[in-house]
Amino acid sequence: MLRFGIISTAKIGRDNVVPAIQDAENCVVTAIASRDLARAREMADRFSVPHAFGSYEEMLASDVIDAVYIPLPTSQHIEWSIKAADAGKHVLCEKPLALKAGDIDAVIAARDRNKVVVTEAYMITYSPVWQKVRSLIEEGAIGSLRHVQGVFTYFNRDAANMRNIPELGGGGLPDIGVYPVMSTRFSTGKEPLRIQAITERDPDFGTDVYSSVKAEFDDFELSFYVSTQMANRQIMVFHGTDGYIEVKSPFNANRWGPEEIELADRSHNESRIFRFQDSRQYRREVEAFARAVENGKEEIVTLENSKLNQKVIDAIYRASEKDGWEAV
Repeated sequence: MLRFGIISTAKIGRDNVVPAIQDAENCVVTAIASRDLARAREMADRFSVPHAFGSYEEMLASDVIDAVYIPLPTSQHIEWSIKAADAGKHVLCEKPLALKAGDIDAVIAARDRNKVVVTEAYMITYSPVWQKVRSLIEEGAIGSLRHVQGVFTYFNRDAANMRNIPELGGGGLPDIGVYPVMSTRFSTGKEPLRIQAITERDPDFGTDVYSSVKAEFDDFELSFYVSTQMANRQIMVFHGTDGYIEVKSPFNANRWGPEEIELADRSHNESRIFRFQDSRQYRREVEAFARAVENGKEEIVTLENSKLNQKVIDAIYRASEKDGWEAV
């Protein structure tokens, strides 16, 4: 059993990842760390976790954990991923790992010198929904892929929320823009070549709250928009010469709609529905991570993959400052 320590008591850890680890077959949470010991103890008691620490450093120095999960604000991901790796701990870090692609090089160096597993927590890549999308495209179920469309939006104007605080790494592209990019790259195995984009920022927060993006791959296009100040919606569509694949509730599985894929033929006379009952993508993520630690062969999101994804986000920001195309 891989023993996890959780760095911080953040909501995504409390609501999604810690329950997934406790439900997993090959890992367990043995420690919670917070800068407030009382909060760490409260969360530890909630999940029957034996150890609570009043500092991150104290937990990293302990021998009661083998790995850490990091759901800190984005601006702290690089720092604590490196500190954890240097403490000899394997690292599952919440997305986005970085705010600039070049910052990931230091994490790669820390991974290599300490011989630990470090991965960014893209839970969708472990979901049977996205595994199925990838296999359908690979087997030619929709012919030649020509266009991918994506939407991911929600509404949040809470000034105290880290997503609306630039200094903490807030903004729509770091929070949700990474998902249409990663899901397209994961499903097709291809990389975008150049970008066009429009981005709008909140006049009070300064964070990006809306982006409309066009990405050109070698033989298809991706177009998507994301927003942190629009009504909740998410969908991904892969449109080919012989049909299309529509992914319902593609990212927050089973929260905004069914875990479902529709595969339609060219004339739309026939379609097949693939349903996935409780895909447990967070549990699959942590179990895959634990297997990667154990055998070194499990397919996980590599830091090199993370860097490629962040290069796209970097290019979107650059493209938003100019007319025309921006190379990735």
